[in-house]
Amino acid sequence: MRKITRRHQLAKYVRVASISFKGAGRRKTLYETIEGNMKEIMHLLRKAVLEKPDIICLPECSPFLGLSIKEMIESTEEVSRAILDKVSSFAKENSTFIIFPMVEKRNNRFYNSAILIGKHGEYIGSYDKIHPTIWEIEAGITPGVEVKTFDLDFGKIGFAICFDLNFEDVIKNLAKDKIKLMFFPSMYLGGLQLKIWAFNYSTYVVSSTTEEGSMIVNPLGKVLVVSNRYQPVICKEINLDYEILHLDYNSEKMDLIKEKYGSNITFEVAQPEAVFLMSSEMSKITVKDVIEEFKLETREEYFKKASVLREKALKS
Repeated sequence: MRKITRRHQLAKYVRVASISFKGAGRRKTLYETIEGNMKEIMHLLRKAVLEKPDIICLPECSPFLGLSIKEMIESTEEVSRAILDKVSSFAKENSTFIIFPMVEKRNNRFYNSAILIGKHGEYIGSYDKIHPTIWEIEAGITPGVEVKTFDLDFGKIGFAICFDLNFEDVIKNLAKDKIKLMFFPSMYLGGLQLKIWAFNYSTYVVSSTTEEGSMIVNPLGKVLVVSNRYQPVICKEINLDYEILHLDYNSEKMDLIKEKYGSNITFEVAQPEAVFLMSSEMSKITVKDVIEEFKLETREEYFKKASVLREKALKS
């Protein structure tokens, strides 16, 4: 069982892990392919828990990689229960949340889903890919209709899957629900767009793909760690008690905050973009408390205020 450190108790720290996995290779039968994938997935999960993560994410359709969409649908009903039981048992044994993407059958429909398994091995819920590709829909995948967010013990998380990254309605609706951490299981890397979403919507982004190059990105769009062929499992501890603020009107108060709180409040400035990330290392005083105490404005609040003043000026 993962040891809870003092650092975890002081703030909203979470250790996030991502697994890059391209599939174990096509075998003679569908079931042999799935068995090969699961053997490799369990091997990678065992490697991941050595990092003591709170949550682990696998790539899109992990147990079915190497199969066509139609083959995934054909094999889903017979094997999904056994697969989920195996992963759920692992989550419980290692006290970690696992995001396990696969084709899931519900109400006689098939969805490209990211299944969230709890650290006690329980099924928490699923996010269904809102924007499947054209060939997915033609093969029988039903599109999801809404974003899903989950309040876990370390913070609120959300999901986007692969082709979703091309449609901003997904991240806009996740942002409305104030997520702090978005997971992106995918069959393609996403690249620049992941950094753009992280920066524009003030969220950490964790990608897990079928190629090397999975990333953990902070809310300033900075890449913290990237997977490669020698390191398919990446892990990073991040603090979810943060806000993104603009430097305008706030920068002059940074020294005052440091004088009072010292290293208990941290700043990371992105100067070309004129914003900064402020985090709290304290359990009893949050970033929002500091914002209220020093009468700061978040970037979102500042931009809204500027828009309101603009409209007033146009009407005067």
